[in-house]
Amino acid sequence: MNGAANWIWKGGSIALLAYVIIRGFSTPLQPGFVSATPSQLTIGKQTIALQAVGQPFAAVDADPGEFTLVLRSGEQLLRTGINELTPHSVVAEVGIPATMPSRALDAFLFTPRAGTLFLGNAAFVEEAAKGDIPPSFRAPAPTEHTPQLGFSFPYQPNIMESIRNLLWHVPMWFAMFFIMGLGFVASLAQLRTGAIGWDHRAEAAVRTGLVFGLLGLATGSLWARWTWGAWWVSDPQLNGALVTVLLYSGYLILRSAMAEDDRVGRMAAVYNVFAFIMLVILLMVLPRYTESLHPGKDGNPGFNSYDLDNSLRAVFYPAVIGWGALCYWMYTLRLRMNRVAHNLLTK
Repeated sequence: MNGAANWIWKGGSIALLAYVIIRGFSTPLQPGFVSATPSQLTIGKQTIALQAVGQPFAAVDADPGEFTLVLRSGEQLLRTGINELTPHSVVAEVGIPATMPSRALDAFLFTPRAGTLFLGNAAFVEEAAKGDIPPSFRAPAPTEHTPQLGFSFPYQPNIMESIRNLLWHVPMWFAMFFIMGLGFVASLAQLRTGAIGWDHRAEAAVRTGLVFGLLGLATGSLWARWTWGAWWVSDPQLNGALVTVLLYSGYLILRSAMAEDDRVGRMAAVYNVFAFIMLVILLMVLPRYTESLHPGKDGNPGFNSYDLDNSLRAVFYPAVIGWGALCYWMYTLRLRMNRVAHNLLTK
């Protein structure tokens, strides 16, 4: 029965990860604006074109009269007239007045099916003077429609399609935290009892956790290159993650240097307890009190606050469980190897 139960959760973890991979790559992205042309407007009649990515926000034969594009200056709205509409772009004519509350214009496109598309600071009017928009240029507040996009991932500026990496990068770090926590408990038990079995568990946990730590660094670096424009930036969260991986690498170096020493289990346990405490400080405590580019740090909203919607949750939570189960599976395999090696050496 125990063997059957093991294969049930192992098969379940494989099924969850298969679901995550298929859903993660096949789920469409909700539409969102990426650019406006031109970005500098002048007073008078102007033509502005906005380009979107993700799902089409309009059908090929859509009626432009069902769509409304407005530009916002401060809290006031500027009227436009749509000239051309495609599934991923809109071209409109707009009259730019001589006075506006703000020279920066935000764009809002109200659609019947995709809801409201937004582009902040879509264009600037350097010549405009400070003042209210004349009544003849103003637009009334359009009616917003509830999006009807089906199962789709949320669009966020800069992140865009790379939001799919949330299903890999974050669960891998969660899995590392989980398995390093098991190693921490095993090291405490080893220090209390001196039993070699707890040392085997701690060593297996660290080795497995390091695999997921390195994968977390790799996926994080790829994400940083896409969203921040560099493979690595001086960010407390990134630096803390790197230091943590190096600390745990030192655990393995310590064990290999003391392979023939009877004190290796106790010394490695002390080191592992220290490494886990540093992991908590570097990845959970310090980033919350320093400026960080990471979501959820220093006023920067986390994914759960602004774009972890029901569709993304339906894939993200299985990803956390699936990667965690895979990590634990790898841990049990390493633990069996440690036990077999110990039995062979002590015969």
